[in-house]
Amino acid sequence: MTALEHDDSPVYLKLRATIAAAILRGEYRAGDQLPSVRALAAEHGANPLTVAKAYQSFQDDDYVEVRRGVGMFVLPGAVERLRIAERERFLNGHWPRVRDHIALLGLDVNELLDRETA
Repeated sequence: MTALEHDDSPVYLKLRATIAAAILRGEYRAGDQLPSVRALAAEHGANPLTVAKAYQSFQDDDYVEVRRGVGMFVLPGAVERLRIAERERFLNGHWPRVRDHIALLGLDVNELLDRETA
């Protein structure tokens, strides 16, 4: 699971978040082919229909294109548009919960930012 999705999310959204993170990290660039549905399903122990649903969401959002008989490819400009969309999802969805949790626990934001990761 990535930082982009929660444990209680549906599996296809977790897979989508995993793929989105890989694209944002530069593992898949414009023009690169994504793993096949079967390959990604096997890698993650998921049902191929679930992977297909995650991929369909990328196609619906115009981040990828399907080349019939060849595979799915990242479209030019997808990385930038995906980064903008994921920032908005974080700021509007995740951040308010994180901010509220920080306040609930009485944590100091500056101390959190200065902390080294384990």
